[in-house]
Amino acid sequence: MSSPDPQVRAARNLSATPALRGPVVAVTGAASGVGALLTARLAASEEIKQVIAIDERRGECAQARWHILDVRDPAIAEKLRGADVVVHLALDLDLETDAAARTAYNVRGTQTVLTAAAAAGVHRVVLCTSAMVYGALPDNELPLSEDAELRATAEATGVGDLLEIERLARRAPRAHPGLNVTVVRPAVLVGGTDTALTRYFESPRLLVVAGSRPAWQFCHVEDLCSALEYAALEKVDGELAVGCEGWLEQEEVEELSGIRRMELPSAVALGAAARLHRIGLTPSPAGDLAYTMYPWVISGSRLHDAGWRARWTNEEVLAELLEEVSGRHTVAGRRLGRKDATAAGAAGATVALLGAAAVVRRARKARRRL
Repeated sequence: MSSPDPQVRAARNLSATPALRGPVVAVTGAASGVGALLTARLAASEEIKQVIAIDERRGECAQARWHILDVRDPAIAEKLRGADVVVHLALDLDLETDAAARTAYNVRGTQTVLTAAAAAGVHRVVLCTSAMVYGALPDNELPLSEDAELRATAEATGVGDLLEIERLARRAPRAHPGLNVTVVRPAVLVGGTDTALTRYFESPRLLVVAGSRPAWQFCHVEDLCSALEYAALEKVDGELAVGCEGWLEQEEVEELSGIRRMELPSAVALGAAARLHRIGLTPSPAGDLAYTMYPWVISGSRLHDAGWRARWTNEEVLAELLEEVSGRHTVAGRRLGRKDATAAGAAGATVALLGAAAVVRRARKARRRL
């Protein structure tokens, strides 16, 4: 019996190949940071039909279909047509960004994406905030469940924006029936990130507030991307906390890092941090200190129950963070040049900044007396 014609064989093979049935996923903020990593990951996944990448500039992932625009532009609704899921990662949490401009971008961008997704027929939006929204408080349970009350205030960098995004997420299904919103809340994010919490490990001494009870839990960006993919594939929904298993006590962090502590009374540390921020010497408000004082460790039980596991441990992520920040010099959240850091010395730099705040305070009192 003669073999079939080559064209017939090719047609049979083509018809035998299963059509890709996965979702079409749109990613905002796709050109850099977590967005770029997730875009590349989804584009390489056999479970994803297509990736739509949205940003103000084109990124490196050639497999994605790119749209160049600001997420606050209502025209984004047309770009989202055909998408099943949107993962919204276009957030500005840069320490150096003007706070008012940052809030305007983050809140307006999220509002626009949620409204546009509903108008385009998207059935799921995945938002990414932070476990910081739970708040760092001395009476927090260890660990917190995903259902724990969000007790954070707007006093730390960007947390006010994240709390507003959380409120938008809760309201969206009522405003747009049929739209499912999943929120992912990572612990201290590490892997090409620059936050007040990663800068803590750039200091010559680890500031410890007397009487505080720090507990450190990290989340590697690769694990965050894995969790976001889980959410995009609808393997889990709701409010999801993501981080490494367990946590590290402050003493363990100091032993692993080899960085010694500098302990200050609470009133001194918080007062100096507030003054330094107010006069523009540091980018971090005093509220950031709470997250180095009290626990805000999360359990991540929903992802765990759905079969997801973190690939990184807290010890491994801390080691990577220390390697990333090697050679950087930060005191009270303010980056110092190499010359400044060398001249200031180890604990001397912290004392110098605290002293600067005291000098400013005395000068202001003197002016008021005149």
